[in-house]
Amino acid sequence: MADTAVHDAVDEHDDHGHGDVHHTSTGLSNNKLAMWLFLGSECLLFGGLISTYMLYRGRHSANGGPDQFWDIPFTSASSFVLLMSSLTMVLAVTAAKRKDDRNTNLWLTVTAILGSLFVAGQVYEFTTFYREGLGYTTSLFSSSFYTLTGFHGVHVSVGVIMLLATVGMILKNRIPGDKAEVVELVGLYWHFVDIVWILIFTLVYLIPA
Repeated sequence: MADTAVHDAVDEHDDHGHGDVHHTSTGLSNNKLAMWLFLGSECLLFGGLISTYMLYRGRHSANGGPDQFWDIPFTSASSFVLLMSSLTMVLAVTAAKRKDDRNTNLWLTVTAILGSLFVAGQVYEFTTFYREGLGYTTSLFSSSFYTLTGFHGVHVSVGVIMLLATVGMILKNRIPGDKAEVVELVGLYWHFVDIVWILIFTLVYLIPA
């Protein structure tokens, strides 16, 4: 009778311990599958924005094209900062898998700082372009450029908020579900915006119109 009670207690404990982990037929958890589906829809969004820019990048006046405005060294430095944030994000995910909350928060915070620096650089760049005469409605080229890079900047800003929110939840021990998985999901989003920027930087700044 005692043995039966012990077995029941163990079974009940196992049910509670694993009840919040649900896997799909793909072997991924529901949360990971949802994130991949979301990123897939984001690929369609950015695909449309990039296609629009490539279509309209030559629609500008003689003195209003990219050759007159781009500051490649500055944008390259800003891009390097964002790419380095992918490395710190990997370190955060690794620390989370080791259940090292201190280093997880450290690298998440560093990643958020690097992302914020990138956004600040983008705001400075936009302000400079505007002062030099490249407004949003100046031409089809400028409209498509600001829309594409602006949407990406918004996504980076959302990522920074996600990073800081994750740090706050870890500090308060309020992470829902598996802590390592939550950090990994944030990491998937962050790597996505980094990869998208590599594509944007190459097509917009490096390939001449």
